[in-house]
Amino acid sequence: MIQDHPEGLLIDVRVQPKSSINAIVGTHGGALKIKLNAPPVEGKANAALIHLIAKRLRCPKSAVEIISGQASRNKRLLVHIKPGTDFESKRKAFKTILNNQIG
Repeated sequence: MIQDHPEGLLIDVRVQPKSSINAIVGTHGGALKIKLNAPPVEGKANAALIHLIAKRLRCPKSAVEIISGQASRNKRLLVHIKPGTDFESKRKAFKTILNNQIG
């Protein structure tokens, strides 16, 4: 679900588009389950996903990249952590934030 990566963190997500809310709601099959109110057309759901993750982690949207599953409900995200920062403490903080969102 959440794995270390040389550039930051890998996050597996399962997206439910056209929901009534934008939220991380738990887990589904080893991935974070995320509800998005955006429809899955013209990249709107992907943009909403990036916005939600960046907002929760308090990082720039440019740091969140969908590396697989652009047209699927199952996606893999890479959250880039800027070199020169305290890399390990930032990665640990991101993991804590995401785990707290799950409940």
